Amino acid sequence: MKRRDFMQLAGMGAGAMLLPISAFSNPVDPARMLEPIMDVSQKKQLADIALNTAKSHGATYADVRIGRYLNQFVVTREKKVQNIVNTESFGVGIRVIVNGTWGFAASNSVTPDGIRKAAERAAVIAKANSKFQKEPVKLAPATPYGEVSWKTPIKKNGFEVPVKDKVDLLMNANAKALEKGASFVNSLMFLVNEQKYFASTEGSYIDQDIHRTWPSFTVTMIDRASGQFKNRAAFSAPVGMGYEYLDARAEDKIEGPGGIILYNKSYDIVEDAGMAAEQAKQIIAAKSVEPGKYDLVLEPSHMWLTIHESVGHPTELDRVLGYEANYAGTSYLTLDKWKSGKFNAASKIVNFMADKTQVGSLGAVGYDDEGIKCKSWEIIKDGVLVNYQAIRDQVNIIDQKESHGCCYSQSWSDVQFQRMANISLQPGKEQVTPQQMISNVDKGIYIVKDGSFSIDQQRYNFQFGGVLFFEIKGGKITGMLKDVAYQANSQEFWNSCVQICDERDYRLNGAFNDGKGQPSQSNAVSHGSATSRFNGINVINTGRTI
Repeated sequence: MKRRDFMQLAGMGAGAMLLPISAFSNPVDPARMLEPIMDVSQKKQLADIALNTAKSHGATYADVRIGRYLNQFVVTREKKVQNIVNTESFGVGIRVIVNGTWGFAASNSVTPDGIRKAAERAAVIAKANSKFQKEPVKLAPATPYGEVSWKTPIKKNGFEVPVKDKVDLLMNANAKALEKGASFVNSLMFLVNEQKYFASTEGSYIDQDIHRTWPSFTVTMIDRASGQFKNRAAFSAPVGMGYEYLDARAEDKIEGPGGIILYNKSYDIVEDAGMAAEQAKQIIAAKSVEPGKYDLVLEPSHMWLTIHESVGHPTELDRVLGYEANYAGTSYLTLDKWKSGKFNAASKIVNFMADKTQVGSLGAVGYDDEGIKCKSWEIIKDGVLVNYQAIRDQVNIIDQKESHGCCYSQSWSDVQFQRMANISLQPGKEQVTPQQMISNVDKGIYIVKDGSFSIDQQRYNFQFGGVLFFEIKGGKITGMLKDVAYQANSQEFWNSCVQICDERDYRLNGAFNDGKGQPSQSNAVSHGSATSRFNGINVINTGRTI
């Protein structure tokens, strides 16, 4: 990528820069993004060249990923468009096992000659690595699927929607926020399309077309008399859907406690921007929280981040084994706890599932980047740790014979490795609404949307904030609070979970930009939950007086 193009992308802000923009991405005309580069038969011919070349250089296993990655970013602020960027990255990544050791090479030359050279380099690298390999790679068996395909079940391809329509939508959202008194407003639209082709020496040829969408904004309100300012982020969720997520269907709106409006399977960005400005004013005027022990009622748009950090990351097997210690830490959920079969990671009503198939989720694909058909599996059952997240060369360590199907690479130029699946808290079995849950809380706080957080290297001791906080007294919401954060350790926190709303309240949220690995890679992942109650949690006041 040229420096000029990098600086253009950098102008989109910190949030956009955390997205997986490959160094090999290039600006592209929006019309080209709708044109196919190569049909499936051509990809198969090139894949076979890679596989045959790898085998001829001693590979006992090889896989090849031909990938085209499209990204569109529309960024606005108040009454101006700040940036519109369309990028494309196209290339091939080849992974081999030679002498029981991995080797990987990639190329943006997707030609027979370019692919041969990349396969040869991968084999050379594997041979060099084998001098330092202590034990040979052990791959769990994989089913050969032949020629198959999978597509995100979208209703509207966001890349087919004119850029003008997206700009108009964002500008309308900005106008609504300003109309309601916002001091500043930034809004963004991120679209991702991964066109991925996988083939292996075991007989799978898999073509996938994956879409993700994320509309977002931040409204800022300044009280010039006091010098205070507060932000209110969008109540949108990044989704594994098409542009239909912006349809703003009335049936997808949820009237939440405290008079707030929440969203499920579609989103009204204009309405939400107006509410954000009004709520930002209320936050400034809100009472500062009194530190102490509270029962917390946590809404799904908040819960996802707590799940992500305190359950999703510590159950990744490579973290448990210490492979990620240098960059992202280890895990308190060590192998001895799993082997005991009785480690109470949570209360008995808590059940967590890993799922790479959930429709509308960011992590939903048909097959992972090792050609394994995706599935769901239990992580915590009735409060007990029962499994981890692991891929083909890891499951033997935990005495299992089948990959969990959670291997991923952010682009063709990066090697695939274990990444987080959608990890979700299962809904409660008794029918309970958030309003009914709150009616039984004597002293508590209802928290909406994720905020700042901190967690230690073992994913154990943590602190989480939020966006909206409502005080609960005697079973009723009595007003808004500010300066709220709660502290706990992961095991203590999840064992304090005493009630979970039923499936009617279950919703997904998540992140486009979960970072891991060196060099760092970004992964998109969702986490589902229903509103949940946690008793006796320590709350601190984060306000500062100068």
